[in-house]
Amino acid sequence: MDRKDTDRIDFEDFSFDAFDEARDPRPQATDFDRVVETAISRRGLLGVLAIGSGAAAMGVGVTGLGSLMSSTSAEAATARFGFKPVGIATDATVHVPEGYSWQILARWGDKLFSDAGGFDHTTGGDAATADRVFGENTDGMEFFVIGDRNVIAVNHEYVNPKLNLPKNEGGIPASAEDVAKLQKLQGVTVMEVAEGDDGWKIVVDSPLNRRINHLTPMTISGPAAGHDLLKTEADPSGTKSLGTYNNCGAGKTPWGTYLTCEENFNGYFGSTDETVSLPEDFKRYGIKTGSVYSYEKFDPRFDLAKNVNEPYRAGYIVEIDPADPSSTPVKRTALGRFKHENAEVVIAPDGRVVVYLGDDERGEFLYKFVSSASYVPGGDTSTLLDEGTLFVAKFNEDGSGEWMALTPETTGMSAPEIAIRTRLAASKVGATTMDRPEWVAANPIAAEAYCALTNNKNRGVKPNAGGDATPVGGPNPREKNNYGQIVRWYPEGQDHAAPGFTWDLYVMAGNPTVHDGAYAGSDNINEGNLFNSPDGMAFDTTGLLWIQTDGSDSNEGDYAGMGNNQMLVGDPVSGRIERFLTAPIGSEVTGLCWSADLRTMFVGIQHPDAPFPDGEGTLGRSSVIAVKRSDNAVIG
Repeated sequence: MDRKDTDRIDFEDFSFDAFDEARDPRPQATDFDRVVETAISRRGLLGVLAIGSGAAAMGVGVTGLGSLMSSTSAEAATARFGFKPVGIATDATVHVPEGYSWQILARWGDKLFSDAGGFDHTTGGDAATADRVFGENTDGMEFFVIGDRNVIAVNHEYVNPKLNLPKNEGGIPASAEDVAKLQKLQGVTVMEVAEGDDGWKIVVDSPLNRRINHLTPMTISGPAAGHDLLKTEADPSGTKSLGTYNNCGAGKTPWGTYLTCEENFNGYFGSTDETVSLPEDFKRYGIKTGSVYSYEKFDPRFDLAKNVNEPYRAGYIVEIDPADPSSTPVKRTALGRFKHENAEVVIAPDGRVVVYLGDDERGEFLYKFVSSASYVPGGDTSTLLDEGTLFVAKFNEDGSGEWMALTPETTGMSAPEIAIRTRLAASKVGATTMDRPEWVAANPIAAEAYCALTNNKNRGVKPNAGGDATPVGGPNPREKNNYGQIVRWYPEGQDHAAPGFTWDLYVMAGNPTVHDGAYAGSDNINEGNLFNSPDGMAFDTTGLLWIQTDGSDSNEGDYAGMGNNQMLVGDPVSGRIERFLTAPIGSEVTGLCWSADLRTMFVGIQHPDAPFPDGEGTLGRSSVIAVKRSDNAVIG
């Protein structure tokens, strides 16, 4: 169908990924000649995945080591998991292991302030006070201890208009008030929480409670600040904006701030004039004249016919100070503009700040930022994320890799242009196209990092949005990859700021009950731990990797035996992976953090396609749950 037709699709029923694919399908690749057998046969990818001297030196560069382990080491691996794995589920609730329990901490519409309207399933909540309640579609989150208070900052990625505006036909906004309600329900919640005899609860009216949404004033900093592309009639300085959008993953800095990540920002912008001419680089970012929520009909800021520069002011990492409700969030443009998944922060041996960043779209790239200055506890951190170098990853077939600097010298682009058109800069240096880089997690007890490559049905079939080929091989070894994998790398010299690394695959998801070969998955996948589309990831303090999924829960065909989306835990040393939690049908498991004493795990349940958690006859409400052991011991 042509573009005008796709602009009128009921896009609120689409995921943002499906929205992009339907509106702007890519041409078929014609120069593709590499096949999956090359990578598999050369490295024995379905068996041992030890690659490179760095992996050997670490002693952990293998996948699915269980079949090769001695009985003693197998027992040690088993001892690392303090729970009995759960089976799959296909129902409408949450399941955790025997000896564990869960409760609701917060759900869409719960009050942060006592003057907020109560939640009403028939209206989707009060429009006027939508910015005084816990928002929609919870995603990345982090836990903070501020004085004697416990605080969680949590993202609200997007809205479900048919639920939020249930009285509107198709959930389509019919007024500026409707648009404002949707705008208020998204963004970020900062909330104080406390544990009492009846479990964890929101501290209503806490002075630290705060909602940040599509209407919140922001400061723009870094190399793009003040550039002509960021200037609008409302902000001729190009240094101030309103709102943060499609907040997906998150991060936490050593100095106590929260990093929220703008992902699918492109879908918020549209045009009341379908004939308007748009900048050429909008194509790379999927910005068209049709939007997801019809903001442009009622808010001129999102109308490309009136404010064509506004999309250049979105797609960044935003830093928020949860300890100061009066502080202005800052968009850190030095960390690049793309569909940010999360921001994993580590400190290099010399004190420089390293931030790993994934660009969640088919065939896009994996990045890292390295600060120019070193972090000094108690020192000035105001420019640490403004001054430094952005790099993009190149994975070589021999298991080596390099971080290629994105600078004026390497790209032929100015520093502001690199910050604004980051995808174009990465293409210029020949970075490795990846299978939708999602969350990055760095092991706190070993010099290694992991990235969830969730899936890519276009691998080996279509180029990415910039025309870069998507060859089968390296960390993306399967054509039409619907299962996903997790790539792991070991920085040169155990220094995350170093330019070189070695890599392997920690796991390839698959289904050995349906397939042989590549699509069965790596040898640490078995009938008891099947999953697809790894997405969220986080390490606990003991070095166990927690893996959350956002994939098909059809439980049929290729996905038979996988059940609902889930959270698993993996041992990096043994390769063992076990299922810890299952979510309600239709939901994604996303967002994970722990209380300061590590005795409570907070987990996000997004967009349940079920009357969760309030029961039959109610709307599905995205929620954060608190998981504990019955003996109140440390989780894991």
